[in-house]
Amino acid sequence: MGRVLSDVDCRHLASAFAGREYTVDAVVELLGEEAHRALGRNSTVPGVRALAGRTEPLATLTALWLLQQPVPRPALDRALPRLVEPLIGAGIVEESAGDIVARLDIRPYGSDDGASGWVVSDLSPHLDTRIAPMRPDFVLGVSTASTTLAQLTIRRPVDRALDLGTGCGVQSLHLAQHARTVVASDLNPRAVQLAGLTAKINSIEVDMREGDLFEPVTDEEFDLIVTNPPYVMSPASPGQERLTYREGNRPADSLIEHVVRSGAEHLAGGGTLAVLANWARLAGVPWSERLRNWVAATGCDAHVVQREILDPSEYVEMWLADAGLAGSLEYIHRYRDWLHYFDDLGIEAVGMGWIILQRNDRLEPDIRIEDWPYSVEQPIGPVVEEGFRAVDLARSSDADLLAHAWQLAEDVVEETRGSPGAADPSTIVLRQQRGFRRALQADTALAAVLGACDGDLDLRTIVATVGGILSIDPSALSEAVLPTIRTSIRDGFLH
Repeated sequence: MGRVLSDVDCRHLASAFAGREYTVDAVVELLGEEAHRALGRNSTVPGVRALAGRTEPLATLTALWLLQQPVPRPALDRALPRLVEPLIGAGIVEESAGDIVARLDIRPYGSDDGASGWVVSDLSPHLDTRIAPMRPDFVLGVSTASTTLAQLTIRRPVDRALDLGTGCGVQSLHLAQHARTVVASDLNPRAVQLAGLTAKINSIEVDMREGDLFEPVTDEEFDLIVTNPPYVMSPASPGQERLTYREGNRPADSLIEHVVRSGAEHLAGGGTLAVLANWARLAGVPWSERLRNWVAATGCDAHVVQREILDPSEYVEMWLADAGLAGSLEYIHRYRDWLHYFDDLGIEAVGMGWIILQRNDRLEPDIRIEDWPYSVEQPIGPVVEEGFRAVDLARSSDADLLAHAWQLAEDVVEETRGSPGAADPSTIVLRQQRGFRRALQADTALAAVLGACDGDLDLRTIVATVGGILSIDPSALSEAVLPTIRTSIRDGFLH
């Protein structure tokens, strides 16, 4: 980049974008669903065809940044009056033979929580099967990973929030909606610069800091920390520079372990750390045991969710393609080195998922570690928060559980299966339609107890009534159902 865009230029740019309806919805309508889906696959041809002959300002902005097409200087002058020269001076666009080409990406972003605006990043290097290895300090734009982290984050109002490894600054856009103070940090100076530009264009206040992981915030505490750290586990190949946005300089998954342990030290009381991560699955060592050791040392409540497992070859192929090396002369050599690296470390697979900590200062922290590759409702953050809130209720004494009037969640439906004409179904399943969409298998007695939880009768009365109907001793029925009642509270079946 050249000189930095001034605050005034950024305000004028945002005003021009808004006036031209340079928004996600308007761009999708302009391109059409087919061309927009193709762009999501890095194919621009349908989009270029859709904009053929279109000269209105929105078409010019879309062609310049989303499709990376040259646009005539007069067309961009009409779309962004008095802003083209500042954009050239800042190195965001470049003029050549009367046309303007993009050198950085500025594209619209939208979300349901109000974090809408525009995000600045490096241009996508892989459009239309292009083979273009990325510069080491490449700044990635909005990705599936960043969207997942945004949906995972608990969104209650907080005083101080940290966007660790800010990249293009998209998480700060979200945090600014519910945090009084937002601090964003990154090891990559270009990321700090581009994320700062994202913040200025969207008129949000972000304290931008440069440095490695938690070094820029030594001795500071936060109510919320969100991070999509450089979790890719790759070998340090001689002569090959790492991509800062995705690869650290620590072996295997030790960087993620450091983020978890150190992040917990920076949490204020009640504070939450949300980490999108990869972790090594080592031969002969249960993955859940390794991660339990990480989180148990923090003293925090924890919810760890493994969403996907990749074998070494799948993992290597995915990240070599991400780096723009597919089809290159380096590909085979890098592939072999990576597999040797995994062999040396004993990595037999890679887990991908979430690690969420909350500092609730319980004498016995609640630690939950699970495989959950199934579909979930997004955003999942509110459900994660409800799970932490439910821990104390689920740990209530038997007497307190029985004295309380519980209510079955509205989204729970009952599914039964059995032979026609049979007195009772062979299988009863209660299934959530929202959140994690969990399923709970129940026998006739448990299903009757849960089904009667309507918020009016206390559980002791319900158990006694069901026991009388089914000729089961109420004490025996209480003993049988209470463990599942606790699980149902923790999982959100009962409120």
